[in-house]
Amino acid sequence: MPTKYSKSNATILDSTIVVSSMTFVSRIFGMIRDIIFARFFGVSLAMDAFIVANRIPNMLRRFFAEGAFNQGFVPVVSDYKEGKSHEEVKYLVDSVAGTLGLILFVITLIGVIISPILISFVAPGFIGDDNRFELATAMLRYTFPYLFFISLTAFAGSLLNTYGRFAVPAFTPVILNFVLIFFVLFISPFLENPGMALAYGVFCAGLIQLIFQLPFLSKIKLLPKPRWNIAHEGIKRILKLMGPAVFGSSIAQVNILVSGIIASLIGTGKISLLYYSDRIMELPLSLFGIAIATVTLPYLSRLYSNNSMIKFSDAMNWSIRIACILIIPAAIGLFVLAEPIIAAIFYGGMFDLHDVLLTALSLKAFSIGLIGFSFVKILSPAYFARKDTLTPVKIGIFCLLLNIILGSSSVYYLDEIDYEGTHLGLALSISVAAILNAGLLFSGLKKKNIIKRSPGFKEFMVKLIIANSFMLIFLTYTIQPLEWWLNLGVLKRFSWLTSFILFSMGIYVLILSLLGMKIKELRFQEE
Repeated sequence: MPTKYSKSNATILDSTIVVSSMTFVSRIFGMIRDIIFARFFGVSLAMDAFIVANRIPNMLRRFFAEGAFNQGFVPVVSDYKEGKSHEEVKYLVDSVAGTLGLILFVITLIGVIISPILISFVAPGFIGDDNRFELATAMLRYTFPYLFFISLTAFAGSLLNTYGRFAVPAFTPVILNFVLIFFVLFISPFLENPGMALAYGVFCAGLIQLIFQLPFLSKIKLLPKPRWNIAHEGIKRILKLMGPAVFGSSIAQVNILVSGIIASLIGTGKISLLYYSDRIMELPLSLFGIAIATVTLPYLSRLYSNNSMIKFSDAMNWSIRIACILIIPAAIGLFVLAEPIIAAIFYGGMFDLHDVLLTALSLKAFSIGLIGFSFVKILSPAYFARKDTLTPVKIGIFCLLLNIILGSSSVYYLDEIDYEGTHLGLALSISVAAILNAGLLFSGLKKKNIIKRSPGFKEFMVKLIIANSFMLIFLTYTIQPLEWWLNLGVLKRFSWLTSFILFSMGIYVLILSLLGMKIKELRFQEE
């Protein structure tokens, strides 16, 4: 029977708003962090080294945190929460914490020891460049333990999400941003190599993030007493679900790995350029796509456990509608405002006009794929909640191969014609693969009648097309040239960019309202 800690009277929309709000706060601090990165390090050797060193533990966290582990853990703990006593849930949590923690500790220790080998593998372009290679290796020895801390933090966050405590896990990333800002501003000036402050900051932030969530686990009486118990029935189920999911997560990470390898080979600074544009694209993706997915996965898992397939289908249709309302205008805005956004946020210090132009190129490419990135996040929970992790794997493999072919061939072609923006080919190939991935996931759900054509969907899409068209016209005919933006001071650039975004959002919402779309129609009430 359900424990007293459930929040059955909440709505998915309300929870999504909570997660989006907390994520927005986190992303604001993340944006401040990246602005400081750009001012202090720009498109440089030190920034390339840090991105590579930080990428390795963040790739592995997809297996042990938000990725494969989460996909296996959330459905199982949801089953336990709905059908077993709180004591049984607690025993599962203790067993998972101890087993996962020990495995992570061993992996972390090995990673620190073989840091030079790992750098050689993920960034072969650094070999022969002693400065980049040595700095990246030194950084990795401090960033790799982040895997241990953040995976346990994600484990705690999954528990809190399952029990309806969405705000704390969504807010936790703010700590990482705050700590990194502190280390760059106040620690880096005193270091022989200022870039090392970034690695030290990652290590400290991971530890603080984990400690921060523990009191909230205690409030729901699920603060773990770790114990090794690989034979626990729940862990066996988690591992069974994780098997295909690990492979699925591997696909996504291999995708990132291949792109990073190619970027390391095409010159110093290309990794940094892709990083800055990706960070901008991640803002709407996190606010909308990931927020919706985070909220719906526990709910869909619960519906599937209760065999409530009609509500399951309704929830997916709701997610798609909300995503279309939020993601499509965001993608249009990113494409049209790419240069002003980069100029307003990053221009200054070590980040010059040349960097603005090159970063805007990849941002436009990523904006094309934003809808694909978002829908992969939104549609995947429908498979995971049904314990079908194999289908996303098959689709992911195909899209991975496509990305490798497109990425390699496009970079080769752009290099052959001496085009400076070779990184554009990588960004475009990633976007195309994401769009295809989302399309195939959607097609699979539709064939199984999990996603059904809801009444009025055509009319709904017509309204969106009209509203987005008005917004696009406004942006196209009012946006100022790049030179105008660069001549403004920092505060004026931010003010004008904010004004353009708010006015375009206002036009979009106004047109939707005039067309008869109401907020109450977007609410989806949980049973």
